[in-house]
Amino acid sequence: MRIQLELRQGHFYDFKPGWFRIRPPTKTFSELKGLVTHFGLHTVCQEAHCPNMAECWSGGTATFMVLGDTCTRGCKFCAVKTGNPKGVVNAEEPSLLAQCVKAMNLLGKERISYVVITSVDRDDLPDQGAGHFASCVREVKNANRDIRVEVLTPDFRGNPDCVRTVVDAFPDVFGHNLETVRRLQGKVRDPRAGYEQSLSVLAAAKEINPNLLTKSSMMLGLGETEEETIEAMKDLRHAGVDMLMLGQYLRPSAFHVPVAEYMPPEKFNKLKLAGESLGFRYVAAGPFVRSSYRAGELFVKNILRK
Repeated sequence: MRIQLELRQGHFYDFKPGWFRIRPPTKTFSELKGLVTHFGLHTVCQEAHCPNMAECWSGGTATFMVLGDTCTRGCKFCAVKTGNPKGVVNAEEPSLLAQCVKAMNLLGKERISYVVITSVDRDDLPDQGAGHFASCVREVKNANRDIRVEVLTPDFRGNPDCVRTVVDAFPDVFGHNLETVRRLQGKVRDPRAGYEQSLSVLAAAKEINPNLLTKSSMMLGLGETEEETIEAMKDLRHAGVDMLMLGQYLRPSAFHVPVAEYMPPEKFNKLKLAGESLGFRYVAAGPFVRSSYRAGELFVKNILRK
């Protein structure tokens, strides 16, 4: 189901089905947003126009985007700014990130207990930013002993040494997104990304540390078939992926790939059951499910307590 009216100058109205209901912001959300701004940090929640910002930030989860706000890639689904950062990296960012998380937990009863660290692609850096990524993980964990840290990494051009650098920082969860089915990779992602390359990153993380929880995410509604989606799910399981997130693709602007279909809840439920039958330890599937999704984080916390 899709009804869309495009206007001049890139503006458009996207009339969504009745099952799309976004939770409004809370006071806690506004306070946390202020702290992120104060420390000069970025969140993928804001940069990528995530519909779950209010729910996650108000419920104890924060997702930060490190290595700047400018991506060297130009994926056709993503709202993050594209350009050439020219090797610029804020060396103070790992420390600032740790300080920000600690400050968040001084606000009140709704403590941040789960932090997701992601980043733009940094093809301009010799190690693709892996070393900086690892420093961020270590700083947050050292300063906030009770916090779980999940990483959502770029593909590092498939370099296993870069993957090892991040894994050796001991995140609690290693995530990298396949994004879409094999056939649609070229239509949706930057040419430097790729289906096999993403699978190799996930497989490498699991090989380096077999006990590490691994996670991937796919967008639906881009024109993929159910059979193609299940094939991708099987490939992810073959790469050792433990957790799978399936969500509805939402078009950020008229310049991005259009939505082919708004998936009804029953289709998401069917794919969730299919994923569980394939052996994923956890599957979240629904219109607003994203890579960083609170239900998945609650699952992780329960697993890590055992």
